[in-house]
Amino acid sequence: MLHCVLSNRAPATSSGPSKTEFSPDVGFPSLSQAWIGGIRAGSITSCGNHVKASCRWIAFNAEAAGETQGKGSCFPPAALGSHEDQLQSLAWKRDGRLLGTSCKVNAQPAAILTAMSLVPLQSVSGHENNKDSRLLWMGSSDCLISVGFSQMREREVKLWDVRQFSRAMLTVALDTSPGAAIPLYDADTGLLVLAGKGENLLYCFEAAPAQPALTQVTQCRTEGSTRGLAAVPRLALDVMACEVLRILQLTDTALVPVSYLVPRKDFHEDLFPDCAGMLPATSAQAWWAGDSQQVSVTRGLSSPVALPGAATAPCPPFSNTSNTCPTDEGSGYSSPSSLASPGSTATSLSASTGPSSGFASSPSQKSLQCILGPSSRFRHAQGRVLHRDTHLTNLRGLSLTTPGECDGFCANHQRVALPLLSAGGQIAVLELSKPGRLPDTAVPTIQNGAAVADLSWDPFDPQRLAVAGEDGHKIYSIRFHPVASDLLVSSSYDMTVRIWELSAGREVLCLQGHTDQIFSLSWSPDGKKLATVSKDGRLRLYEPRRSPKPEQEGPGPEGGRGARLVWVCSGDYLLVSGFDSRSERRILLYRAQALPDGPLSVLGLDVAPSTLLPFYDEDTSVVFLTGKGDTRVFLYEVTPEPPYFLECNSFTSNEPHKGFVFLPKTACEVREVEFARALRLGQSTLEPVAFHVPRVKKEYFQDDIYPPTRVWWEPALSGSAWLAGKDGQQRHASMRPADMTPVSEAPKEAPTRKFVPASVYLEEKSDEQKKEELLNAMVARLGNRDDPLPQDSFEGVDEDEWVGAGGGGGYDPCSRAVPSRPSPPPGLPQD
Repeated sequence: MLHCVLSNRAPATSSGPSKTEFSPDVGFPSLSQAWIGGIRAGSITSCGNHVKASCRWIAFNAEAAGETQGKGSCFPPAALGSHEDQLQSLAWKRDGRLLGTSCKVNAQPAAILTAMSLVPLQSVSGHENNKDSRLLWMGSSDCLISVGFSQMREREVKLWDVRQFSRAMLTVALDTSPGAAIPLYDADTGLLVLAGKGENLLYCFEAAPAQPALTQVTQCRTEGSTRGLAAVPRLALDVMACEVLRILQLTDTALVPVSYLVPRKDFHEDLFPDCAGMLPATSAQAWWAGDSQQVSVTRGLSSPVALPGAATAPCPPFSNTSNTCPTDEGSGYSSPSSLASPGSTATSLSASTGPSSGFASSPSQKSLQCILGPSSRFRHAQGRVLHRDTHLTNLRGLSLTTPGECDGFCANHQRVALPLLSAGGQIAVLELSKPGRLPDTAVPTIQNGAAVADLSWDPFDPQRLAVAGEDGHKIYSIRFHPVASDLLVSSSYDMTVRIWELSAGREVLCLQGHTDQIFSLSWSPDGKKLATVSKDGRLRLYEPRRSPKPEQEGPGPEGGRGARLVWVCSGDYLLVSGFDSRSERRILLYRAQALPDGPLSVLGLDVAPSTLLPFYDEDTSVVFLTGKGDTRVFLYEVTPEPPYFLECNSFTSNEPHKGFVFLPKTACEVREVEFARALRLGQSTLEPVAFHVPRVKKEYFQDDIYPPTRVWWEPALSGSAWLAGKDGQQRHASMRPADMTPVSEAPKEAPTRKFVPASVYLEEKSDEQKKEELLNAMVARLGNRDDPLPQDSFEGVDEDEWVGAGGGGGYDPCSRAVPSRPSPPPGLPQD
């Protein structure tokens, strides 16, 4: 069970996850005994939620065939009006008077119906895309929630008021994931939970129709992908643990309860208003006759009804300050950095601590890190499209149908090569130093003679472009050797990998062993080994100069739709992107010396048709992942120890890109703490995208972000020398400008005096000290002691009459006490 611990806080105004009455403190995995495992969820295609729960029973779609039989009387059905196309969802208003529906035509979100007249009362066009849409009533109010897709294929949530049904009150864009979102709304708390089919992310919002507003409360990741979603009735909640909501997630093999808790002690009536009871208010015949009685409420939710397999486990206390998280064997809690076993399809559970995660700071940082796991130093990385003056616009006749093994175009630090749609395999070559609008006439091109299958710039010669076509034997992809000059490797349709010596114009090596299409190949950073992944579901590692047969083989991604691979962590690991058997995009990490053992970690990302194209920055160990036709770029820091993948902020664009290619490291603007730069190909534009880390002291060179980088433009040896058995290593150079000082050498600032509230140190003093300071403060407010007092102008008795009877011990009103200076707070220096 995954608990989302929630805190009672005031709302905050921000565009990201805000603090609301149900704002989260932390999310963590709980007792796995609460799971209902050993099931096989059905693959029935429908617009339903696939799982429902009462206080005592759970029903869900299963793979096993079966039938239900029964007897009984049935009230005659009635046709509630007609729809233009497929009916995608319908929902009753809580008072039972109205029914809302959404149908496929323009994803029409609601045709409000009444059983009395059997015709639509109102109808409006809701979402611009006709993909799956859902609709929910917001309790007994006149407001609706609809979930669907925009014209740009973005998932969106809309709030509607049937009294002003011509347009939505509020529209909020979520993301660009293709999976249909399943919404669940709890009218008593105002919480809206959204989960995409085939995804492992749960969103939680607080909906306020009166403002209107939709405030993100939290989001959490689960171990399995969502097949269905259901809300447990409020009568089954553990109110003594302040459980305000419980969701049941249906995965392929289990039913996973997800609890939302408010960290309070004892029972709180404000969190649990009276809810609807379980007894019907009227009969079906009476309702048809016009009876509108409401279900009676249930008061005093203090005795939860147990739901089988969903016992709420207590929250682990924030007292564990060790650096190791409890494991399943020791405590029953699963670690967030727990990894899928080799060959397993389960993804590792991770909790994002970036700005998009919605998690607030914990009272104990050590215990929070134990629960959530380590975080990336690049978690706040930001991507932005550079100014329009740097764009290449008015691109015409681009070929957008390059094979899946091709990145779509290629670029170096000087120019970009773009395949064109015209016959003969034409390629436009444009200078990056000359941005702006291209003329409507012809652009500089080169003729290939055949359709372009792949293309690549020579890293050691910025004027040489290698192009793979279909005029000889058909080629999948080509790659230059990373350290030796004049060496090129290619994979072809005859399921061979061939290495070419360009200076001699001949084939020098031929690698064999593949049994199906070769999806991707990649040289190791030192240029000694070559890795491939193919459609036969196998990962292969070659040492070309020793044998034409693979040195190692291991299991690759399950899906046969496409895959890519790249070397990471100094060449000790291989990262592979691909699909699972249900078309979920995922990344897998392998130890390069142990491919037969399977992946060390598997992380599911989303469901989308295009293959994820990975780019790995060896200086920061950050991998960028996106696909052709996507609008989102995923960022993860890859580490050689668990949890292996540390999530960073992702970059999202407004429209899908046709290609996304990264430039060499030297293209980055160091003064802006930019650690990667890419080119984003749109429908007719080429836009530079800069990824940078927000830093305060930007005037200093951030040497922790910029280690000495590899001199990629100089070969370490010639191709003939490499073929003869020699190895070389490229030198490294610093990217620090001459006029910048490393931040590690910046002068240390003197610690500033922190403000300590008076209540902090006043409480540490005795009552007498407090009285004295209070008296001194009151006297000090009387003004300067040299100023005349009011008594100085009075006319009265003689001076000797002011002397008391006791002689000399009386009170002199003309004498003034000199106020003493209050002592500084503890720990501050004395003046």
